[in-house]
Amino acid sequence: MSRRELDAAGITDPALRAAYERCRRLNARHGRTYFLATRLLPAARRPAVHALYGFARWADDIVDDVGGPAAPAQRAAALDRLEARLRQALDGAPPAGEPVVLAVADTASRHAIAPAHFTDFMASMRSDLTVGAYATYDDLYAYMHGSAAVIGLQMLPVLGTVVPRDEAAPHAAALGVAFQLTNFLRDIGEDLDRGRVYLPEDLLAAHGVDRDLLRWSRSTGRRDRRITAAVRAGEDMTRAVYRKAAPGLAMLDPVARPCIRTAYVLYGSILDAIADDGYAALHRRAVVSRHRRAVVAADGLTRVAAARLAARRKSGQSPVTVTRSCPIPVEESG
Repeated sequence: MSRRELDAAGITDPALRAAYERCRRLNARHGRTYFLATRLLPAARRPAVHALYGFARWADDIVDDVGGPAAPAQRAAALDRLEARLRQALDGAPPAGEPVVLAVADTASRHAIAPAHFTDFMASMRSDLTVGAYATYDDLYAYMHGSAAVIGLQMLPVLGTVVPRDEAAPHAAALGVAFQLTNFLRDIGEDLDRGRVYLPEDLLAAHGVDRDLLRWSRSTGRRDRRITAAVRAGEDMTRAVYRKAAPGLAMLDPVARPCIRTAYVLYGSILDAIADDGYAALHRRAVVSRHRRAVVAADGLTRVAAARLAARRKSGQSPVTVTRSCPIPVEESG
């Protein structure tokens, strides 16, 4: 199926095709919710989304996965190399050694994505090496601008809009932030194990929670009502950001809306799963049921069919039956 996507996108160079395929595999393996939604895009637009995800994942893995006693220095050096290669590629020179850089630089060129978005992203990745807590939401948002909001802004030129892009941009940025806040809640225990707490300290303190209490609860497996209340407050904060993002869905190109709406619903369902599990995210990772994922995917396919039929009618082409041309995975994790 990736061959059809690359052909549809007009990507013919063998090395470039291999680079995009690498990004697609990263998306399929690590971003299953995101990958599921991406399958609802027209084939020609999927490689660019895979490239953006693949690069972000590559940088995130550098921050999280390099071990050993010299880990911080190793991670910083690896990020330096990645950023240098990215800057070189965005300037038009062939990047050395990193297929994800080759793919994302090609995507940035094809879709005129502002280089500043990548600069901001790398700055946030670098802060993860030294910053393990955020005093207020404003402090956290300064981090999320680079780690999440710019992802939404990078996506806009790929998805297309029916309004001026500047009008859709705040909603796209908010959706990126909403997705990341959802991940922070779902992964609160795993992040704590890495020495990071992304929920703002003032939100935690309002419910009598600090890092020591989180560590005690995580290590003993014992629940605490104060932590439950703080996670619930984090859910409320996140849902408010989803509401800010929601008007942007109608601003997208109609054939791209089913993809982003599906991601919107599925990520929101992670919040539902956290609530249904009693806000025990510190102890176990909430997952969306296979049934729920299947229902949302089926709805997305129906919306895709309607959008493509409308597009063909508008362009004067003969209506055709839009079929489920590729299987939609519904794995629980994502």
